[in-house]
Formats: sequence, C-alpha cells, structure tokens
Amino acid sequence: MNLSIELVPRSCWYSNVRSNVSDTTWNQLKSHCFKAANYRCEICLSRGPHHPVECHEIWHYDDHRLIQRLDRLIALCPRCHQVKHIGLAIERNQAHKAIEWLCHVNSITPDQALQLVKRAFAIHEIRSAYSWSLDLSLLSGQYQVKLAPDNREAGLNRPATPNAQ
Repeated sequence: MNLSIELVPRSCWYSNVRSNVSDTTWNQLKSHCFKAANYRCEICLSRGPHHPVECHEIWHYDDHRLIQRLDRLIALCPRCHQVKHIGLAIERNQAHKAIEWLCHVNSITPDQALQLVKRAFAIHEIRSAYSWSLDLSLLSGQYQVKLAPDNREAGLNRPATPNAQ
C-alpha cells in the first residue's frame, strides 16, 4: 500500500469517529484495529518509538452527493500518520520530516512528494467549501456499534459536533 496524503475538509474537522462514540467504544475500536495489524503500521510495517501505532480513519468523499463515509480504520505508525495529516505537520513545523518520510516510503523524490502535497491541498480547498453529511454505517456493520439516526452512538450524552449529521 502506498502512503497517501488525506486532508479532511475544514468543514468536517470535528466530524469523526472519536467525537461520535463514547471513550470506551473509541478505545475498543482502536484496540481492535491495533490487534488486527499486529501492532504494526499497515503501510510501512514499522512501529513508533514511543507507541507502536495510531488509529487512522480512512474516508471516502462522494463529491456529488456530499457524503463523507467512513471506509476503514487502519493502524499507522506515527510517521505515516503524520504524512496523512500533513496540514497538522505544517502547523507544527514538522513538514520536512513528513516529506522525508513520504519520499522514503514511496521511493519518490522531494519534488514528486511536493506535487502530491499540492494536489492534496487543492482537493482539500475544493471540498472545504461544502458541508458534508457523515456516514458512519461501517461502525454498526463491522463493529456492531449501535448508532442513533444522527450517526452518534446510541445513548451518547456528549454534545453533537457541528457537522455530525
């Protein structure tokens, strides 16, 4: 699997799995994800120095119907996860590390990596102009999480996030 950049549209920033399930459920989902990957990154097969892996949400964006659909939860080492969220890496002055890792994992040049970054940001800008509906049906199907009609875990008392439709 190649390492790609996946920038979440600004309009979806707090519309994710973690904000729509209880802490207990989120920890169970992460644990399942980590165990299934044998605590190794599903892209580069490495482990992080302080903690082996982190849980990353793979989203599909239906650009015609404006639906942000959860497709998968995967285990990533911290370096691959940093590339996925390169916008945050840039904010933290860590972009050079993320670019170096992207080059290493994909065996590409820095110029090629920068083209991938530019393309990801161009898509991000377009998608950020729209409001998206959230589809977390994967959670009820694959992980048996009981979801209410608003895509939040049934019985969750936490306030809804802005885009959790």
